[in-house]
Amino acid sequence: MARARPEPMHVVKQRRDAAFMALVDGIPYAQFLGITAERRGDELTGVLNYDEKLIGNPFLPALHGGVISAFLENTAIMTLAWQHFLPLVEDGHMKIEDLTLENIPGFPKTIDFTVDYLRTGLPRDAYARAWVGRAGRRYATVRVEAWQDSHAKPFAQGSGHFLMPQPKGGEAAP
Repeated sequence: MARARPEPMHVVKQRRDAAFMALVDGIPYAQFLGITAERRGDELTGVLNYDEKLIGNPFLPALHGGVISAFLENTAIMTLAWQHFLPLVEDGHMKIEDLTLENIPGFPKTIDFTVDYLRTGLPRDAYARAWVGRAGRRYATVRVEAWQDSHAKPFAQGSGHFLMPQPKGGEAAP
């Protein structure tokens, strides 16, 4: 029996990109703040695109602490959702044309989230990356760091616990 021929890489990349854009577009508050994400393979980097409305202290100037917290939390949620959603896309359970906000599984819900402000967030673009410590069927723990000029000098870090989305209609979890 011959093995099935693997899909061409451009088809796989197109499907992943469509799935990723559906997830990123699924968080309206992230859109309001100008938070986007970049994907390299299975690694996500959150990007907080600088805008004057994000300044909390105009005398320094410095990014608002709530904006920094929201940026960290949204990066954690996007990373968890991508990790949870990617197997459905890879297994072929969802087709590219079906990847709309209404058809994707739900997003993880925040149980708690703690932020450590390490230094002033300067008025420029910021980046964040999240690491999933544990992701079970119901619960996940995530750590996230944000930096601006140098990844070695984070200006904020956070950790949180999230309730994972449950399958619709009693389906088995992937």
